Amino acid sequence: MGFVQEEHEEHVRIKSDGPLMEITLNRPRAINSLTRPMVRRLADAFRRAREDDGISMVLLTGSGPRGFCAGGDIKELAQAVREGDAEKAEAFFREEYALDLAIHRFPKPVVVLAHGVTMGGGLGLAAGADAVVVTETTHMAMPETRIGFFPDVGSTGWLFQKCPPGYPEYLALTGYDLMGGDCVRVGLATHYIPGSRLEALRDALRRAALQAATDPQDRSWCRVLEKLSEPVGERDPAVDAWVRTYFCGKSDILEIMRELSACSLHSELCQGVFQRLSERSPTAVVLTLRLLRRNEGRPLEQVFATEERAAAWIIRHPDYLEGVRARLLDKDDNPRWQPPTLEEVGSLDYLDFLEADP
Repeated sequence: MGFVQEEHEEHVRIKSDGPLMEITLNRPRAINSLTRPMVRRLADAFRRAREDDGISMVLLTGSGPRGFCAGGDIKELAQAVREGDAEKAEAFFREEYALDLAIHRFPKPVVVLAHGVTMGGGLGLAAGADAVVVTETTHMAMPETRIGFFPDVGSTGWLFQKCPPGYPEYLALTGYDLMGGDCVRVGLATHYIPGSRLEALRDALRRAALQAATDPQDRSWCRVLEKLSEPVGERDPAVDAWVRTYFCGKSDILEIMRELSACSLHSELCQGVFQRLSERSPTAVVLTLRLLRRNEGRPLEQVFATEERAAAWIIRHPDYLEGVRARLLDKDDNPRWQPPTLEEVGSLDYLDFLEADP
C-alpha cells in the first residue's frame, strides 16, 4: 500500500495510508465529544487533505464501541458560560461551524463511519460527507431542545436537503433518535453496513483511494459501499403521512401542540410526541421552529451565520445552564424553564437574526 504516516495527538489521530487520509476521533470515554482543540485539529487535517494532491479521499471514524461522536463537549461549554466566559463557548461554535461547512464544501470524497452514538455535533461532521455509513448500533439524533439549546451545526438548513417533508421539523423539535437502517430511510445516512464488515470496508476504501488518486473521476469507492451495504426497505407511508400532517411547514408551535392534543390519527403517537415536546425548553422549542422556517432553502453559509448568532444568544439564556444542570450534571431530570410555558415565550420576534431576508 506504500508509505504509511501516522500522527498521534491526544484526541484526534491522523493516518495517511497512501492516498487515503484516515482521521479518527480518539476520546472514547466521552464518546468522542468534541473540544475546541479537537475541532482545530480536524480543521487542519481537512485543510491539508484539500491541499495535498497525494490525498484522494478522507475516511472519518470514531474510536471505541460506544459511538462515532456524541457532539460537542456540553459540560465544558456550560462551565465556560457559568464562569462568565460565554465568549469561549461562542468561539467553539464559530470554529465548529466553520469546520462543518468546510466538510460540506470539501472537493474530495469524504466517508464517515457513524457507528453507535452519532448526535449533535457528531451528526454535523457526518452531514457534509459524501457517504455516511451506519451499522446496527447507530443512534442518530439532534436532541438539543432537551437541554435548552437548539439543533445547530447547520441542521436547520441541511435537514431540508436530506429528509422527507415534515421530518426536519419533527426530528429537530422532538430530538427523537433514529436507529440503524432508519437513518438511511430518513436521509441522514447513505448506507447500512453491518459492523462485522467495517474492516473489509476500510481495506476496500484504501484500494479505491489508490484508483481515485490516478483518476479523480473514478467512482469505485461508491461501488465498494454498494457492494458491502444491505437494503433497508422503505419508510412506512402511514408514518410519513402522520409526520407531514402534524409538522410539515408549520410555523406556530402552539398550533402543533393543539393539533397533537386533538389528533385521532395515530393517537398514541400524538400523545407521546405531545408529552415529549412539553418536557423541552419552551424557549428552545420556539427558537428551533423559527430557525427552521428562517433557514429552509438558504445557502449553508447563511444558515451557519444565523445559527452562530442564535447560539450566542441562547447560551446566555437561563434555560441553557438549567438544562445542562438537570439533564447532565445533577441528573434530576427536573429542569425549571424560564419562562415555563410556550405561551409565555411568545414568538421571539425581538431577535433580529430571525427577521426575514429583505
